[in-house]
This record gives sequence, C-alpha cells and structure tokens, in this order.
Amino acid sequence: MPLRDQETAALMLVAGAAMTLAAAWYFQLVIGLAPCPLCLDQRIAYYAAIPLGLLTYWAARGERRGVARALLVVLGLAMVGNSALAVYHAGIEWHFWPGPTTCTGTPNLGGDILSALRKTEVPSCDQAAWRLFGISMAGWNALIAAGLALVAFGGATTRRDA
Repeated sequence: MPLRDQETAALMLVAGAAMTLAAAWYFQLVIGLAPCPLCLDQRIAYYAAIPLGLLTYWAARGERRGVARALLVVLGLAMVGNSALAVYHAGIEWHFWPGPTTCTGTPNLGGDILSALRKTEVPSCDQAAWRLFGISMAGWNALIAAGLALVAFGGATTRRDA
C-alpha cells in the first residue's frame, strides 16, 4: 500500500509541507493577508517537516528503516501538535474561547521603532481573514496537519523491509 511505504510517506510530508507553506506565503505576499502570531506559529511544524522529511526519505532509501520510522513518528507528533494548535486558533476565531493577549494590537517596543510600528497593524487572532466553505485558514490547517499526521504514522507502521 503506497501510504504505508516510508519513502512515499516522507515525500508526501515534504510535498504537503511545501505546498502548505507556499499557500500561506501566497496569501501573505500576493493576496495581502497579514498573518497573526498564531498563524506564524502554525508554520513552524511545516518548516521543520521539510528537512526532516528529506532526512527521513534518505534514511528509508538507505535501508535505515528504524531511523526512518523514528523520524516519521516525530513528524507525526509534530503534525498532531500543529493540528491541535490550529483547532485552538479556529476556536478563537469562532469565539469558543479567548485567545492569548499577544494576538491583539501593536507590539510595544519603545523608541523610534514604536513610531514606525504605529502604522503597522498586527492582525487579531480572533478574526478569520479568509474562509472557504465556512472554514478559515486555521481550520484548513487543522485538517491538512491531521492528514499529514496520518501519512506519517502510516509510514511509521510499515512492515515492509525493502
């Protein structure tokens, strides 16, 4: 089964992380939707998944199945954590619970930097900037990260030795 192959799982993780980051950067740089602090935090797992996924692929290709399995478990756990963070963020957007105070207003840095930042707005974490089918970017990220976690755990549980 292709999803249970370590090499395929590793490449799917790398591709999924790269495409998710590309979409995030597209929305930020082309569409002009500035990310809130929680949005930026959700990117960290994807930034880590690309080199770790490539390392996993290399380990699986080199018949180091135990190393590849361990890395896939780490990647799966990172994606589960990222999915949980995204669910938390989506809950803030739906006003199910309050968000952190760091997700509102302009940071107070003092000096000349403060005067420059007064014109810059930090987006609030409780406002979804974009939705598709009623699901915000945080919601889509929760689904993507959960799917990638399944891919990682599926690859980690493979019993094939070649």
